[in-house]
Amino acid sequence: MKPEHIRVPVLPPQPHLDSDCRGVASILARVGDKWSVFVIMLLGDGPRRFNEIKRMIGGISQRMLTLTLRGLERDGLVTRTVFPTIPPRVDYELTDLGRGLSHPVVALGEWAKDHQAEIEAARARFDGRNDTG
Repeated sequence: MKPEHIRVPVLPPQPHLDSDCRGVASILARVGDKWSVFVIMLLGDGPRRFNEIKRMIGGISQRMLTLTLRGLERDGLVTRTVFPTIPPRVDYELTDLGRGLSHPVVALGEWAKDHQAEIEAARARFDGRNDTG
């Protein structure tokens, strides 16, 4: 005899430890930052020089790119290699950890690109309904 209904116990949600949430939030803030996403996507193709990255990311200032690369390096996602040439050459490259992140970041970037028109239309509809102007 087969039971018609199988009851699965519903477990209450597990509380998150504040320290876990803060730690995860700081990581998501880094990898979810728009400049970090662009840098990670670009470095997915291999090492690049600072000015090459800056040229490829429209709108990023030199200071913001420097801060972004430092943050990614601090988090272990990017390595910075200085070559003793004149002038010195500096390359940035994803670490193994960064390469593991590049797949979901690229997927997120592609999703955003594929759905850009839909999102812009939804924003326009929302703004039209909520315009108190």
